[in-house]
Amino acid sequence: MKVVTMGVHVLDVLVRPVEAIPEGQGATLVDDIRMTAAGTAGGTALTLAKLGASVRSAGAIGTDPTGDMLVQLLGRAGIDTEFLVRRADTATSASVLPIRPNGDRPSLHLLGANITYGLDDVPWEALAEATHLHLGGPELIGVDVAARVLSYAKEHGVVTSVDLLAPGVLGSFEQLAAALPYVDHLLPNEDQVLGFSGEDDLVTGARRFLDAGAGAVAVTRGGDGAVLVTAEGTETVPAFEIDVVDTTGCGDAFSAGFLRGVGLGRSPREAAVLGSAAAALVAQGLGSDHGDFDLQTADEFAATHKPRP
Repeated sequence: MKVVTMGVHVLDVLVRPVEAIPEGQGATLVDDIRMTAAGTAGGTALTLAKLGASVRSAGAIGTDPTGDMLVQLLGRAGIDTEFLVRRADTATSASVLPIRPNGDRPSLHLLGANITYGLDDVPWEALAEATHLHLGGPELIGVDVAARVLSYAKEHGVVTSVDLLAPGVLGSFEQLAAALPYVDHLLPNEDQVLGFSGEDDLVTGARRFLDAGAGAVAVTRGGDGAVLVTAEGTETVPAFEIDVVDTTGCGDAFSAGFLRGVGLGRSPREAAVLGSAAAALVAQGLGSDHGDFDLQTADEFAATHKPRP
């Protein structure tokens, strides 16, 4: 499985636990502060590499120290960073995440260079050589650019997938419609399905994407698992029962597990189970890169752990 993960790359700075921000110039002690690669492309790349895929990442970052750290972290994970373009006039995207004791993660986010990625930056030859393209955050680069990249991939026999970044409240169907005919697997969360589709019902919203051309929609719902909506019907895949430390990167881990399952020829449900297992493994520690696991470990986890009721 040769994957190009294209789009949003972020450096996360995670602090845990944070119950409240000290007032004025006050200070408080915490247990952990970590920096990790993240984003709907970068975070997905991390888990795909753990699960045995060959991964090349493409996107826009700055020439700043934040970008240097992001490249180093991805490279240490075995990801080819050759196609990350560096911008001298724009900062690398970054987030500060104060993690609450229950695992919730409010975010302070800098968009940075991600929004500058365009057609002149796309590694077309590498894309044509890939087996899979995962495009993270198409709404940031614009639907016309996204549609061109995805259609090129489809023309060259590449399996395509898309994950979204914007909260549902900021989404609209027009931000995605032109790209949907070239998307084999759409991987949004529940809030994004409702917000981007304009529907009040999750399955009705997912079917709107199918009607516009998407091949399948796998919707993540946090602790409530995932919902698969395809032309054949709808089914639910539960999350696993675990002690959650941090939910950062769980959606990206689900995407990675799902896509790895697809690449292995597994059914959509089996792929979603692998995605849920990968998300559960990541959620038990701090950051998108948590967990020293591989495909065999994830499969064994799925076989031996209870689903949430």
